[in-house]
Amino acid sequence: MPDFDQEPVVDWIEFIAALAAFFIAHWAPLRPGLRAPLKRVLGQTGFTWIYSVLSLGLLAWLIMATNRAPRLMIWPWAPWQNLLVLGAMAAAVLILALTLGRPNPFSFGGGGPAAFDPTRPGLTRWIRHPILTALALWALAHLVANGDLAHVVLFGLLGAMALIGQTMIDRREGARRLNLWRDMRRATRDAPFLNLFRPLDLWRGLAGLVCYATLILLHPRLIGVDPLAGLSG
Repeated sequence: MPDFDQEPVVDWIEFIAALAAFFIAHWAPLRPGLRAPLKRVLGQTGFTWIYSVLSLGLLAWLIMATNRAPRLMIWPWAPWQNLLVLGAMAAAVLILALTLGRPNPFSFGGGGPAAFDPTRPGLTRWIRHPILTALALWALAHLVANGDLAHVVLFGLLGAMALIGQTMIDRREGARRLNLWRDMRRATRDAPFLNLFRPLDLWRGLAGLVCYATLILLHPRLIGVDPLAGLSG
């Protein structure tokens, strides 16, 4: 177990501040009393852009603050953990490559029902929330591979947020347009298997593999950790 008595509380201040700022920024816009006025002032497009930039900036700060926090180990690192991360990240990158920019009425980041073809749903047949699913894979796999307290808190909370967020969106969309939502889910499940994907999806998949290889090559320089470490032995 980590020895908290050996680490001054002041060493955790940046991590706690970044963590609080990140989750407040994600919780506050969900409040109708704040979200509606912001959209009126900024417009839908302005709100989306500002919120996205703010979220990415706070996430970057949170990750850097986590890396600078005291390393209180809860469990040790082992080479098999890197294998788990490599597999999970391959799945996460391919999910994003095959779904980003495609209409998806079931989750955020996609078009509405009018732009969605339920006879060619792609991965949406099985994964209604591809962005959140990829985030959950990234967070939970990195949780296993990073056994110090700060990273356990970071990746554990991000993974929980991604999983809980899927349930919250399902409930909201189900309540808002129940009949249409059910009809589209049924049509998506009934789509013939050979019609699920489009020819462009092959190129999307190849682009995803290129992005995955690039992430592996850049990870040591950007993050300071080699994801292939310990696998050769």
